[in-house]
Amino acid sequence: MVKMVTTYGLPTKVVYCKKCVISNQRPNSTVEFKSTGKIKKTTIGFGKDGVCDACRFADYKVTKIDWEKREKELIALCNKYRRNDGYYDCIIPGSGGKDSGFTAHILKNKYGMNPLTVTWAPHLYTEIGWNNQMSWIQVGGFDNILFTPNGIVHRLLTKLAFENLLHPFQPFIIGQRLIAPKLALLYNIPLIFYGENQAEYGNRFEENDIPTMNEEFFAHRITLNNLYLGGISAKTLVREKKIAITDLNPYLPIPYSEIKKHHIKVHYLGYYLKWDPQENYYYSVENTGFVANNQRTEGSYSKYSSIDDKIDPFHYYTTLIKFGIGRATYDASQEIRNGKITREEGVALVRRYDQEFPAKYFKEFLEYIDINENTFWKHIDSGRSSHLWKKRAGKWRLSHRVS
Repeated sequence: MVKMVTTYGLPTKVVYCKKCVISNQRPNSTVEFKSTGKIKKTTIGFGKDGVCDACRFADYKVTKIDWEKREKELIALCNKYRRNDGYYDCIIPGSGGKDSGFTAHILKNKYGMNPLTVTWAPHLYTEIGWNNQMSWIQVGGFDNILFTPNGIVHRLLTKLAFENLLHPFQPFIIGQRLIAPKLALLYNIPLIFYGENQAEYGNRFEENDIPTMNEEFFAHRITLNNLYLGGISAKTLVREKKIAITDLNPYLPIPYSEIKKHHIKVHYLGYYLKWDPQENYYYSVENTGFVANNQRTEGSYSKYSSIDDKIDPFHYYTTLIKFGIGRATYDASQEIRNGKITREEGVALVRRYDQEFPAKYFKEFLEYIDINENTFWKHIDSGRSSHLWKKRAGKWRLSHRVS
């Protein structure tokens, strides 16, 4: 066996949070657009007490934030942008899941906004995902634009992202991030609401006290000349993969000058209202017809989170391979922080489900990115960092497990 080096810029010493089940291997910052084509990551922060930044912020939400004051700020924001001519006054991206269901419904029905909902289509809809998308529109009562990118191009980019970055969700994440600002420009709707700030799950603690999204996540001074997708340059895609320049438009960042000119702002609803995924689930069941799956998600114990895309389980499986962190770890960590389960329960759930292989849609995933099973495992095994994985008796095993 070829000895493998530590990859992805991760710390060689694996440390687990004393309050939840996350480790210091979780990347907390990803910038997809870099002139070098590389993905920049920094790892999750821990305090001297051995508690991760995400848990520290969960305590901060309960003990320090004045939520009545934050709600007044939300009302003032809505009053500033609310229109009286019947036109849309904000854009809400989502797929009809529990979080976008909560966001759209409460902004419309409690705070009097008239949102346009927008959806970047999943790679391959699950049946429950499509049904929830339709319920969001028909039961929740929203106008919606469903944007589906060029299938040939999106499949190719997904394949390249898997092969080069072990990150099959990269093209989806890029498109999902850009679709709302792009449509905000097209329809002249300057206010966008996302749900929670991803910093809540472990980015720098200070990011959580900023109500708006950093514009570098959707607006760049980058062109096709220095854009990288799937780990290769756009120039190479055009020259060697025979992709038309126009077909890359959905993945091209918005010119920074246009964002400034049209005063586009992305706000996090989770800054103004206390964010709790399980409570969002209950709210969406009652108000938008959201239905949980009838079986748990492979790799976890959850039945209601990220259930709309057949490719989704492979995104989490590759995070397990790269960082030693699977789907159950993410789910259990946020539920521990929100007081839904204990750390002991979380440890048991992670040890039982985190390394489960997502077999249900495996054949469809291979067909979607046009590779065979041997090639799949070749890329998977090449993505394992030697400080996380060891091969014993012919089987790969994690060197460190939460306890």
